[in-house]
Amino acid sequence: MRDITDIVDVKRRFLGYLTLEKGMSRNTAQAYGDDVDKLTRYLTGAGVAVEQATTDDLERFVCTLQDVGIQPRSQARIISGIKGFYKFLRLEGYMDCDPTELLPTPKIGRHLPEVLTIAEIDSMIAAIDMSKPEGQRNRAIIETLYGCGLRVSELVSLRLSQLFLEERYVVVLGKGNKQRLVPISPVAIEQIALYLEQTRSHQVAQRGSEDILFLNRRGAMLTRQMIFHIIKQLCELAGVRKVISPHTLRHSFATHLLEGGANLRAIQQMLGHESITTTEIYVHIDRSRLRDEILAHHPRNTVTHQESQSISKD
Repeated sequence: MRDITDIVDVKRRFLGYLTLEKGMSRNTAQAYGDDVDKLTRYLTGAGVAVEQATTDDLERFVCTLQDVGIQPRSQARIISGIKGFYKFLRLEGYMDCDPTELLPTPKIGRHLPEVLTIAEIDSMIAAIDMSKPEGQRNRAIIETLYGCGLRVSELVSLRLSQLFLEERYVVVLGKGNKQRLVPISPVAIEQIALYLEQTRSHQVAQRGSEDILFLNRRGAMLTRQMIFHIIKQLCELAGVRKVISPHTLRHSFATHLLEGGANLRAIQQMLGHESITTTEIYVHIDRSRLRDEILAHHPRNTVTHQESQSISKD
């Protein structure tokens, strides 16, 4: 197999392949090229060569698209471009197999995000190895993600100066640099306080990360990819079969609030949604669950064997 020594040249030949052999317009081919640029920037940041990327690497890339708010229709177009690129790499002899063959494409219709149950979240927390140096940090991360409903970008950039633990809220800098106040649960407060006492206060932060709450072992701000890795590893250890990302904890936060009777406008403010229509997705989740419960347990939806025989005789 050939190694990619000049990604710019490979991309140029890929665009030529699209226009000359696939008959695409120049604008469509350029859109595919932009998709490849997004992927290569992500893989470079993750330390993965383009020709060595696995399906798991590409799934993580797709999760980052979700995290930055790219809509399913746009995600589907980007994935289509990525699939075309890897088909080209295989044709050119850079790869033995195509890692995009098992890469799912998001449905264009209204998508109800995956939601964890409280028991599943508790199982993930129980799976944290508290004997490791990062154990208390990871516990505080999970409790903060779930307890505050933060975006992963908001979590990794959360600062010590934004914590008001005695007042039980944090100041979150969301999309468009808009600030919002988010209440923080007593459990999350306790776990953050333990992390500050046991770990963070003993770390030497790298320059520029002195005020960052969650640091890696080298004293630098955590990356979004590292948070994804932590979540995925805990899911595997806890036996959670759902395909989730850090954003799933945000979805779970909102869904559990709604199930508990919280006002939709209050949830909107806590999540930092500009439009209430974005928050209304959780109403659909709640209704979908209710429908499943009714179909599974309501006596009028359960036909016994005896009733079935009676109906067939009639």
